[in-house]
Amino acid sequence: MASTPYAAGIVAGRLSSSDYAAHFSDHEPPLDPHEARVAADRCYFCHDAPCITACPTSIDIPLFIRQIATGTTDAAARTIFDQNIFGGICARVCPTENLCEGACVRMEAEGNPVEIGALQRFATDPMIARGDHPFTRGAATGKRIAVVGAGPAGLACAHRLAMKGHEVTVFEAREKPGGLNEYGIASYKAPGDFAQAEIDWLLQIGGITIRTGTALGRDVTLDALLSGHDAVFLGVGLSGVNALGIPGEDAAHVQNAVDFIARLRQTTDKSTLPIGRDVVVIGGGMTAVDAAVQSKLLGALNVTIVYRRGQERMSASDVEQNHALTTGVRLITNAVPVEIRADGAVAFEYTLDGDAGSQRTGQTFALPADQVFKAIGQTLTAPAGVTPEGRKLGAGHLGGKLWAGGDCAAGGEDLTVTATAEGRDAAEAIHAALTR
Repeated sequence: MASTPYAAGIVAGRLSSSDYAAHFSDHEPPLDPHEARVAADRCYFCHDAPCITACPTSIDIPLFIRQIATGTTDAAARTIFDQNIFGGICARVCPTENLCEGACVRMEAEGNPVEIGALQRFATDPMIARGDHPFTRGAATGKRIAVVGAGPAGLACAHRLAMKGHEVTVFEAREKPGGLNEYGIASYKAPGDFAQAEIDWLLQIGGITIRTGTALGRDVTLDALLSGHDAVFLGVGLSGVNALGIPGEDAAHVQNAVDFIARLRQTTDKSTLPIGRDVVVIGGGMTAVDAAVQSKLLGALNVTIVYRRGQERMSASDVEQNHALTTGVRLITNAVPVEIRADGAVAFEYTLDGDAGSQRTGQTFALPADQVFKAIGQTLTAPAGVTPEGRKLGAGHLGGKLWAGGDCAAGGEDLTVTATAEGRDAAEAIHAALTR
């Protein structure tokens, strides 16, 4: 990289140690008891609460908020964990503005919803911090289940199966469990080691063995898992990254945003991470925003997100978009990349949104870049022996002993909360199939 014209702009240690500490501290500090009581008192405790319907895990939100209001915080935590064993991380990373808070009656009445996400964190954090696991394992059934992937779908499935008394082995390709909770979210959303602390707490149920560094297809085959277990759940996530398909894409300064975020998540000393002076992020989802914001927090001078359609079409929520803008990230919409030039700059062509989709205009521009992050979506690497339904696996029961859920499965948003719901529901279906 040293011989390339853009390498000199990628350096580590752009900021002071105090800046790094401040930038990667808790983005949303927790509520104190008084703030939580005030926030809980705003809830109408609706009988047919739209927030429950909007929650992919169907948490009884009015109930847990009432429990906070009456001072029974542990009961509130139990209400949450009954439906969502990853209630702690979801309180930090869920796009609540699009889900429960977006459906809140107060949002419709006055544009200011109950702070459901913050209240969920208030309830769940103390129980996880104390190591107080509220569930016990059921009587042993003698059934053995293999779970492939230790992300939120796989671990939610494993936990619910362990509660039913089954013996679960989780096979994880990476060196740590957690999936996107550990490797794929912005460091300032879950600072410290919260993702692993939550997993350690989850595993207190017992009956779950995790084999890290064990990849499906490399270290173990699907046929072997099916023959050696009573059921297999696939929660393999999306390991591939979409290509831009343009000249110069293989340049050294062009990286996958998911790899950048993972590396940042696993680096304790953020001052050792090199970052460009001029950073361009291509994409319009949460990954693009996380990569752009964290580039800025690492000290990049100019960070630009470029998205191929209009801003209203971006999958990143309005809250996330606004956070990027207030952090100093520039947003350019209706532009597609056409070339990565030899000097590192990225050439784009403007587009127009129309009835026939995105149309090119012939008008071009270029952005200087000594670092480029691709965040245009991930793809499924289908396990041998499994036929995808389109670009993903089918969701739920795939036939015989095989189930699937989470980001690798079709039909849901690629969110931690959705993956958790699909893993939980698959566990219930597996249990029913094994005990009928």
